[in-house]
Parts: sequence; C-alpha cells; structure tokens
Amino acid sequence: MTELVRVSDDGPIRTVRMSRPDKRNALTLPMYAAMAAALEGVDRKTTRCILIAGAPGAFSAGHDLQEFLHAATSGEGLGAPILRFLYALVRAELPIVAAVEGLAVGLGTTMLLHCDYVVASRDARFSTPFVQLGLVPEAASSLLGPDLMGPRRAFSLLVMGRPMTAGDAQAAGLVNTVVDAADVESEAGKAAREIAVLPPDAVAASRRLMRGPPEDLIKRIDEEAALFKARLTTPEARSAFESFLLRKR
Repeated sequence: MTELVRVSDDGPIRTVRMSRPDKRNALTLPMYAAMAAALEGVDRKTTRCILIAGAPGAFSAGHDLQEFLHAATSGEGLGAPILRFLYALVRAELPIVAAVEGLAVGLGTTMLLHCDYVVASRDARFSTPFVQLGLVPEAASSLLGPDLMGPRRAFSLLVMGRPMTAGDAQAAGLVNTVVDAADVESEAGKAAREIAVLPPDAVAASRRLMRGPPEDLIKRIDEEAALFKARLTTPEARSAFESFLLRKR
C-alpha cells in the first residue's frame, strides 16, 4: 500500500487514514487503490468496524489537481482506481465510521454518503464543485444525496456547489455528531467501539435492510461515471477548466 494511506488494526477496528497533509489529503490514483484494498481485504472474523480518517485540518480536498487535469485533457474519466474504491465502499459489509476535520471537497464529501456514522469538527466544510467545472456528481451522490437530505438541499450542494458548514451538514443528515476539532477522532473511535461490541450478524443484517441492494448504487455509479467522462470533452467543461486554472494562477 502507498505510504499516503495508512491502515492499522486495533482489535475489532480497522482505521484507514489518508495521510497526505501537505496536499490537504488530495487523493491520487494509488491512494484510491490503497483505500479500496483496505476495504476489500478486511477480515470479518476479527474486524467489526472500519474508521476512515484524514489529517488535522483536512479530511480530503478531493481529487488530486494534477491527476484531475490530466483526466480532463485526456478524456480518461474517473479512472479504474477511483471506481474500484467506490465499488468497495458500496460493497463493504462492515459499518463505516468517518472522522472529518476541516475540508471535505468533492469525493471527500460524497464518500461520506456511504458511511454509517460521521463525526465532524465544528470548522468542517463540505463542498462538491462538480457542476461548476461543467461536470456531474459522482459516487452515486445523485441518488444518495436527495434520498438523505431531500432534493432541495441536495440540489444546493451537488448542483449549485454551495458549501455546507458542519451545522448545515448535521441538519441535512450528512453528519451525526459535531464536536471540537481536538475531539473528532476520539468521538469517532467511541462510535466505532460502540458498534464493534454489538452482535455482528444482527448489525450486518440490519445494515443490509437499511441500505438495500448494492447493485442499485453500482448502476448509478456507472451511469454517473459515463456522463462524467462524456462531459470532460465538452466545450462547456473545457471553458470551466480554463477559468478554474486562471483563478489558480
């Protein structure tokens, strides 16, 4: 696994930590592959819960900018490692807790829709600027977002690109608990341990009932990915990317 993703097992809890603090945990293709492998390779006989965490100040800034620009100019689309990670999230059989500090941008936000319990810092900010770049939402967020927070809140976040504060996200149902930044990981660990001591088969059965067939989400992920790839080559998206690059200079 890449050193930018650290995986550790502490009794019944597996922690998957994005560890690229100098880039605010912007996700590279090797990081997606490593996170997917961590979810796919979990031992259900000994592990009861998965905890996804980032670094202080940044859960994840989303896709790595350089790789994202390459995908935009080459028409490559999301890429196999990203889709593998999204499929692994959908197919995960264990509950997933997320510890979110600071920024959660793009997939840093949409991956949370697949988590079962989310703890966020008071200064956390959630945003999905896909449409502003002439693209479409991903990670089945076009399905899960409206279902979770209602179509109006989902439209504001996923289409208009308006960021959410931690309080907004909690009111929308994206976040369970909001605490001080210093307490995020301890609170998330507490939730993970609480889940870990529950009867595992009953948890798995209840979770399957609540989440429904994974095939529905896989289908939506594939539909979004196809549109995402097609949108990358449109004049609208290219113009949006040019404007974005000018702002970055």
